[in-house]
Amino acid sequence: RIGVIGTKGVWSTEKLVDAFAEKTGHRLLVEMDKVRLELPSGACWFGDANLAELDGLVVKKIGSSYSPDLLDRLEILRFLNHQGVKCFSKPESLMRLLDRMSCTITLQAHDIPMPPTTVTASVDEAMIALEAYGEAVFKPLYSTKARGMFVQQFGPDAREHIEDYHSEHRTIYLQKTIDMGDMDLAIAFMGGDYLTTYARAKQDKNQWNTTTAAGGKYVSFDPPQEIIDLAQKAQSLFDLEFAVVDTALTEDGPRIFEVSTFGGFKGIQEARGIDASKLYVDHIIKRMKQ
Repeated sequence: RIGVIGTKGVWSTEKLVDAFAEKTGHRLLVEMDKVRLELPSGACWFGDANLAELDGLVVKKIGSSYSPDLLDRLEILRFLNHQGVKCFSKPESLMRLLDRMSCTITLQAHDIPMPPTTVTASVDEAMIALEAYGEAVFKPLYSTKARGMFVQQFGPDAREHIEDYHSEHRTIYLQKTIDMGDMDLAIAFMGGDYLTTYARAKQDKNQWNTTTAAGGKYVSFDPPQEIIDLAQKAQSLFDLEFAVVDTALTEDGPRIFEVSTFGGFKGIQEARGIDASKLYVDHIIKRMKQ
Protein backbone atom coordinates (compact mmCIF):
# COMPACT_ATOMS: atom_id res chain seq x y z
CA ARG A 1 0.00 0.00 0.00
CA ILE A 2 1.67 3.14 -1.28
CA GLY A 3 0.25 6.65 -1.02
CA VAL A 4 1.09 9.55 -3.32
CA ILE A 5 1.52 12.98 -1.77
CA GLY A 6 0.38 15.63 -4.20
CA THR A 7 -2.24 18.15 -5.20
CA LYS A 8 -5.68 17.01 -6.27
CA GLY A 9 -6.50 17.89 -9.86
CA VAL A 10 -2.88 18.52 -10.90
CA TRP A 11 -1.97 16.51 -14.00
CA SER A 12 1.32 15.04 -12.74
CA THR A 13 -0.14 14.03 -9.38
CA GLU A 14 -3.24 12.38 -10.86
CA LYS A 15 -1.13 10.59 -13.48
CA LEU A 16 1.12 9.10 -10.82
CA VAL A 17 -1.77 8.10 -8.55
CA ASP A 18 -3.49 6.38 -11.48
CA ALA A 19 -0.28 4.56 -12.37
CA PHE A 20 0.05 3.22 -8.80
CA ALA A 21 -3.61 2.18 -8.77
CA GLU A 22 -3.16 0.30 -12.03
CA LYS A 23 -0.04 -1.47 -10.78
CA THR A 24 -0.97 -2.19 -7.14
CA GLY A 25 -4.77 -1.93 -6.95
CA HIS A 26 -4.41 0.69 -4.21
CA ARG A 27 -5.24 4.35 -4.86
CA LEU A 28 -4.51 7.03 -2.28
CA LEU A 29 -3.81 10.70 -3.05
CA VAL A 30 -2.67 12.48 0.11
CA GLU A 31 -2.97 16.27 0.43
CA MET A 32 -0.60 17.36 3.18
CA ASP A 33 -2.62 20.43 4.18
CA LYS A 34 -5.36 18.01 5.33
CA VAL A 35 -3.14 15.67 7.35
CA ARG A 36 -3.30 15.38 11.16
CA LEU A 37 -0.33 14.02 13.09
CA GLU A 38 -1.00 12.83 16.65
CA LEU A 39 1.80 12.49 19.18
CA PRO A 40 2.98 10.50 21.03
CA SER A 41 0.78 7.80 19.42
CA GLY A 42 2.29 8.42 15.98
CA ALA A 43 -1.04 8.14 14.19
CA CYS A 44 -1.12 10.35 11.10
CA TRP A 45 -4.56 10.77 9.61
CA PHE A 46 -5.67 11.77 6.15
CA GLY A 47 -9.41 11.28 6.26
CA ASP A 48 -9.90 7.74 7.54
CA ALA A 49 -6.48 6.57 6.31
CA ASN A 50 -3.70 6.27 8.88
CA LEU A 51 -0.54 7.05 6.92
CA ALA A 52 1.55 5.40 9.62
CA GLU A 53 0.11 2.04 8.51
CA LEU A 54 1.14 2.40 4.86
CA ASP A 55 4.11 0.61 3.34
CA GLY A 56 5.34 3.72 1.60
CA LEU A 57 4.72 7.31 0.54
CA VAL A 58 5.84 8.92 -2.71
CA VAL A 59 6.13 12.71 -2.78
CA LYS A 60 5.07 14.27 -6.09
CA LYS A 61 3.94 17.68 -4.82
CA ILE A 62 4.37 18.78 -1.21
CA GLY A 63 2.22 21.88 -1.78
CA SER A 64 0.70 24.02 -4.50
CA SER A 65 3.28 26.77 -3.95
CA TYR A 66 6.69 26.89 -2.29
CA SER A 67 6.98 28.43 1.19
CA PRO A 68 8.75 27.72 4.50
CA ASP A 69 5.48 26.09 5.64
CA LEU A 70 6.32 23.12 3.44
CA LEU A 71 9.31 22.36 5.64
CA ASP A 72 6.87 21.59 8.47
CA ARG A 73 5.02 19.16 6.21
CA LEU A 74 8.30 17.44 5.46
CA GLU A 75 8.95 17.14 9.19
CA ILE A 76 5.75 15.10 9.46
CA LEU A 77 7.07 12.84 6.70
CA ARG A 78 10.42 12.64 8.47
CA PHE A 79 8.63 11.33 11.55
CA LEU A 80 6.69 8.75 9.51
CA ASN A 81 9.89 7.67 7.81
CA HIS A 82 11.53 7.28 11.21
CA GLN A 83 8.58 5.10 12.26
CA GLY A 84 9.12 2.76 9.33
CA VAL A 85 7.08 4.18 6.46
CA LYS A 86 9.40 4.32 3.45
CA CYS A 87 9.39 7.76 1.80
CA PHE A 88 10.50 8.51 -1.73
CA SER A 89 12.45 10.71 -1.88
CA LYS A 90 13.69 10.96 1.70
CA PRO A 91 12.29 13.99 3.56
CA GLU A 92 15.80 15.14 4.48
CA SER A 93 16.73 15.22 0.80
CA LEU A 94 13.62 17.18 -0.13
CA MET A 95 14.28 19.77 2.57
CA ARG A 96 17.52 20.71 0.83
CA LEU A 97 15.65 21.52 -2.39
CA LEU A 98 12.76 23.65 -1.14
CA ASP A 99 15.01 26.53 -0.14
CA ARG A 100 16.87 27.96 -3.15
CA MET A 101 19.69 29.03 -0.82
CA SER A 102 20.26 25.49 0.43
CA CYS A 103 20.30 24.10 -3.11
CA THR A 104 22.70 26.79 -4.31
CA ILE A 105 25.15 26.35 -1.43
CA THR A 106 25.22 22.58 -1.96
CA LEU A 107 25.95 22.98 -5.67
CA GLN A 108 28.60 25.67 -5.15
CA ALA A 109 30.30 23.70 -2.36
CA HIS A 110 30.89 20.93 -4.91
CA ASP A 111 32.12 23.20 -7.72
CA ILE A 112 29.04 22.91 -9.93
CA PRO A 113 29.16 25.81 -12.44
CA MET A 114 26.35 28.30 -11.88
CA PRO A 115 25.68 31.88 -12.98
CA PRO A 116 27.37 34.47 -10.70
CA THR A 117 25.12 34.76 -7.66
CA THR A 118 24.85 37.11 -4.68
CA VAL A 119 22.92 36.57 -1.46
CA THR A 120 22.48 39.37 1.07
CA ALA A 121 20.03 40.90 3.54
CA SER A 122 21.16 44.43 2.64
CA VAL A 123 19.74 46.62 -0.12
CA ASP A 124 23.05 48.51 -0.24
CA GLU A 125 24.99 45.29 -0.82
CA ALA A 126 22.48 44.15 -3.43
CA MET A 127 23.03 47.44 -5.26
CA ILE A 128 26.80 46.84 -5.27
CA ALA A 129 26.27 43.38 -6.77
CA LEU A 130 23.79 44.67 -9.35
CA GLU A 131 26.20 47.37 -10.46
CA ALA A 132 28.88 44.72 -10.99
CA TYR A 133 26.48 42.44 -12.89
CA GLY A 134 24.81 45.17 -14.92
CA GLU A 135 21.61 43.13 -14.98
CA ALA A 136 20.36 40.37 -12.71
CA VAL A 137 17.41 38.11 -12.00
CA PHE A 138 16.00 38.49 -8.49
CA LYS A 139 14.69 35.16 -7.21
CA PRO A 140 12.64 34.42 -4.06
CA LEU A 141 14.15 31.63 -1.98
CA TYR A 142 10.87 29.72 -2.15
CA SER A 143 9.47 29.69 -5.68
CA THR A 144 9.05 27.55 -8.78
CA LYS A 145 8.34 28.16 -12.47
CA ALA A 146 9.87 31.67 -12.17
CA ARG A 147 7.06 32.86 -9.87
CA GLY A 148 8.01 36.09 -8.11
CA MET A 149 11.19 36.51 -10.14
CA PHE A 150 12.06 39.65 -12.06
CA VAL A 151 14.91 41.07 -14.14
CA GLN A 152 16.47 44.32 -13.00
CA GLN A 153 19.10 46.44 -14.74
CA PHE A 154 21.40 48.73 -12.79
CA GLY A 155 20.10 52.28 -13.09
CA PRO A 156 18.28 55.15 -11.36
CA ASP A 157 15.15 53.11 -10.54
CA ALA A 158 16.99 50.00 -9.32
CA ARG A 159 17.10 50.88 -5.61
CA GLU A 160 13.36 51.53 -5.41
CA HIS A 161 12.57 48.19 -7.05
CA ILE A 162 14.98 46.34 -4.78
CA GLU A 163 13.54 48.02 -1.69
CA ASP A 164 10.04 46.97 -2.75
CA TYR A 165 11.30 43.41 -3.22
CA HIS A 166 13.12 43.51 0.12
CA SER A 167 9.92 44.47 1.93
CA GLU A 168 8.55 41.01 1.06
CA HIS A 169 11.78 38.98 0.90
CA ARG A 170 14.21 39.65 3.72
CA THR A 171 16.94 37.64 2.01
CA ILE A 172 17.84 39.06 -1.41
CA TYR A 173 19.01 36.44 -3.91
CA LEU A 174 20.16 37.79 -7.27
CA GLN A 175 21.81 36.04 -10.17
CA LYS A 176 23.60 37.65 -13.08
CA THR A 177 21.65 37.27 -16.30
CA ILE A 178 23.42 35.02 -18.78
CA ASP A 179 22.96 34.52 -22.50
CA MET A 180 21.46 31.05 -22.85
CA GLY A 181 19.87 31.59 -26.25
CA ASP A 182 16.23 30.71 -26.66
CA MET A 183 16.07 27.63 -24.44
CA ASP A 184 17.26 25.86 -21.35
CA LEU A 185 17.43 22.15 -20.61
CA ALA A 186 15.70 19.87 -18.14
CA ILE A 187 17.91 16.81 -17.68
CA ALA A 188 16.03 14.03 -15.89
CA PHE A 189 17.29 11.19 -13.71
CA MET A 190 15.54 8.30 -11.98
CA GLY A 191 17.27 6.52 -9.15
CA GLY A 192 20.43 8.42 -10.07
CA ASP A 193 20.43 7.02 -13.62
CA TYR A 194 20.01 9.21 -16.67
CA LEU A 195 16.47 9.07 -18.08
CA THR A 196 16.11 11.72 -20.79
CA THR A 197 16.39 15.41 -21.61
CA TYR A 198 13.92 17.93 -22.91
CA ALA A 199 14.23 21.64 -23.54
CA ARG A 200 12.00 24.58 -22.66
CA ALA A 201 12.05 26.80 -25.73
CA LYS A 202 10.97 30.43 -25.84
CA GLN A 203 8.22 31.30 -28.27
CA ASP A 204 8.21 34.99 -27.36
CA LYS A 205 11.66 36.54 -27.84
CA ASN A 206 10.71 39.38 -25.48
CA GLN A 207 10.33 37.00 -22.53
CA TRP A 208 13.38 36.59 -20.29
CA ASN A 209 12.45 33.07 -19.12
CA THR A 210 11.48 29.87 -20.90
CA THR A 211 8.72 28.58 -18.61
CA THR A 212 5.44 27.36 -20.07
CA ALA A 213 3.71 30.07 -18.02
CA ALA A 214 5.65 32.58 -20.15
CA GLY A 215 4.69 30.80 -23.37
CA GLY A 216 7.61 28.37 -23.56
CA LYS A 217 7.18 25.00 -25.25
CA TYR A 218 8.60 21.59 -24.41
CA VAL A 219 10.81 20.23 -27.19
CA SER A 220 13.06 17.21 -27.59
CA PHE A 221 16.80 17.72 -27.09
CA ASP A 222 19.80 15.38 -26.85
CA PRO A 223 22.75 16.99 -25.02
CA PRO A 224 26.34 15.81 -25.37
CA GLN A 225 27.59 13.29 -22.83
CA GLU A 226 29.68 15.83 -20.91
CA ILE A 227 26.53 17.86 -20.17
CA ILE A 228 24.74 14.73 -18.93
CA ASP A 229 27.74 13.87 -16.76
CA LEU A 230 27.73 17.34 -15.18
CA ALA A 231 23.99 17.15 -14.48
CA GLN A 232 24.43 13.67 -13.03
CA LYS A 233 27.04 14.98 -10.61
CA ALA A 234 24.73 17.84 -9.59
CA GLN A 235 21.73 15.61 -8.83
CA SER A 236 23.88 13.03 -7.02
CA LEU A 237 24.49 15.58 -4.26
CA PHE A 238 20.86 15.33 -3.09
CA ASP A 239 20.08 11.56 -2.96
CA LEU A 240 16.80 11.78 -4.92
CA GLU A 241 14.64 9.09 -6.48
CA PHE A 242 13.65 11.46 -9.29
CA ALA A 243 15.51 14.63 -10.24
CA VAL A 244 15.52 17.26 -12.96
CA VAL A 245 18.60 19.44 -13.40
CA ASP A 246 17.84 22.84 -14.95
CA THR A 247 20.77 23.64 -17.22
CA ALA A 248 21.71 26.46 -19.59
CA LEU A 249 24.15 26.15 -22.47
CA THR A 250 26.26 29.30 -22.83
CA GLU A 251 29.33 30.36 -24.81
CA ASP A 252 31.30 29.97 -21.57
CA GLY A 253 30.07 26.43 -21.01
CA PRO A 254 27.10 24.87 -19.20
CA ARG A 255 25.57 26.56 -16.17
CA ILE A 256 23.30 24.82 -13.65
CA PHE A 257 20.41 26.83 -12.22
CA GLU A 258 19.01 24.28 -9.78
CA VAL A 259 18.07 20.68 -9.07
CA SER A 260 14.38 19.94 -8.59
CA THR A 261 12.24 16.89 -7.95
CA PHE A 262 8.62 18.09 -8.02
CA GLY A 263 8.18 18.58 -11.78
CA GLY A 264 9.33 17.09 -15.04
CA PHE A 265 6.67 14.48 -15.86
CA LYS A 266 4.68 16.63 -18.28
CA GLY A 267 7.74 17.89 -20.14
CA ILE A 268 9.05 14.35 -20.50
CA GLN A 269 5.65 13.17 -21.80
CA GLU A 270 5.14 15.99 -24.29
CA ALA A 271 8.70 16.32 -25.58
CA ARG A 272 9.92 12.72 -25.50
CA GLY A 273 6.75 10.62 -25.49
CA ILE A 274 7.86 8.84 -22.31
CA ASP A 275 5.35 8.04 -19.57
CA ALA A 276 7.55 8.85 -16.58
CA SER A 277 4.78 8.02 -14.12
CA LYS A 278 4.73 4.33 -15.08
CA LEU A 279 8.50 4.14 -15.03
CA TYR A 280 8.53 5.78 -11.61
CA VAL A 281 5.99 3.31 -10.23
CA ASP A 282 8.16 0.40 -11.38
CA HIS A 283 11.21 2.08 -9.84
CA ILE A 284 9.50 2.68 -6.49
CA ILE A 285 8.17 -0.87 -6.25
CA LYS A 286 11.66 -2.18 -6.95
CA ARG A 287 13.03 0.12 -4.23
CA MET A 288 10.36 -1.07 -1.79
CA LYS A 289 11.65 -4.62 -2.15
CA GLN A 290 15.26 -3.70 -1.44
